[in-house]
Amino acid sequence: MNIYVANLHYRLNDEDLHQIFSEFGQVTSAKIIKDHETGRSRGFGFVEMPNQEEGTKAMESLNGSEVEGKQLMVNEARPKQPNSGGGNRGGGGRGGYGGGGRDRRY
Repeated sequence: MNIYVANLHYRLNDEDLHQIFSEFGQVTSAKIIKDHETGRSRGFGFVEMPNQEEGTKAMESLNGSEVEGKQLMVNEARPKQPNSGGGNRGGGGRGGYGGGGRDRRY
């Protein structure tokens, strides 16, 4: 079961998240998402628990609970949705012609 956890305190790390959920059963992974540029926590993460019953119990018990002064929001993670709007168009720039601004003589 993949679990989404939001409103995490910025001081928490992956091991802290793992420990919080391991009280309810086996945790195969716990990952806090970090900003690519700063490396700072973005305040949410994901926990993977192989046992559905243990995962459900953890979600029910931890949702709304306070950790490090912040009230957690915990629910089952939804699959990532593909981007709508045509995807990456790429491009930009000036293309391969022109530019330079000088008259070339051959």
